Amino acid sequence: MDSWEWNKIAGAVLGTVMFILVVRFATQSLFEVEPPAKEAYHVEGTLAVASTGGGTAAPAEETVPDFGTVLPTADVTAGKAVSARCEQCHDISKGGPNKIGPELWNVIGRPRASEAGFSYSSAMMGDHAAWTYESLFKYLKSPQAMVPGTKMSFAGLRSATDRINLLAFLRTEEDSPAPIPAPAKPSK
Repeated sequence: MDSWEWNKIAGAVLGTVMFILVVRFATQSLFEVEPPAKEAYHVEGTLAVASTGGGTAAPAEETVPDFGTVLPTADVTAGKAVSARCEQCHDISKGGPNKIGPELWNVIGRPRASEAGFSYSSAMMGDHAAWTYESLFKYLKSPQAMVPGTKMSFAGLRSATDRINLLAFLRTEEDSPAPIPAPAKPSK
C-alpha cells in the first residue's frame, strides 16, 4: 500500500473518533441527569448516603442474641427450611462437593476460607478466624457488610430467628457439633 491508502485509513479512524466524541458531548448536554435527592430503595448491607452531609452512615448494629439461651430452643425444622436457600450454592452434606460456594459441613468452629479445593476471594482470605455462632450470625445477615469484597452475592437473612434456626440446624448436621455456649448470667 502506498502512503495515500494509509492516509485514508488514518483519516477514517480519526473522523470516527471525532464523531463519537461530538455525539457523546451533545447527548451529555441534552440529557443531563441529576442525582436523586434521597435513596429510593435501600439494599441491606450497603451504606446509606446521608442527605445532610453527603457522607456515608454505617448500618445500625444489631444486638447479638445469647446463644446459650436461644440455640437449645431454636426450631431445627424451620432451620432446615431456611437452609434450602443456602443449598442453592453450598452443599451441607458430609464430604459433599464445593459448588458456587464452599461445602458447609462442620462450618461452625472451622477456620474461615479453609475448605480445600475452593477458590476464596482475597477479602475472605484476609481473616482465618474460626466461624463462631456470633460471626456466622452477623455474616448471614449481610455477607457484604461483614466481609466487603466477598464473592458471596447473597443479600443475607434479615430475620434473626431464621439465622438462629439455621445455625441450630447446621449444628445438628455435624458429627461432633460445636458446643452451645453457657447462657449469659442476667445482669442485676
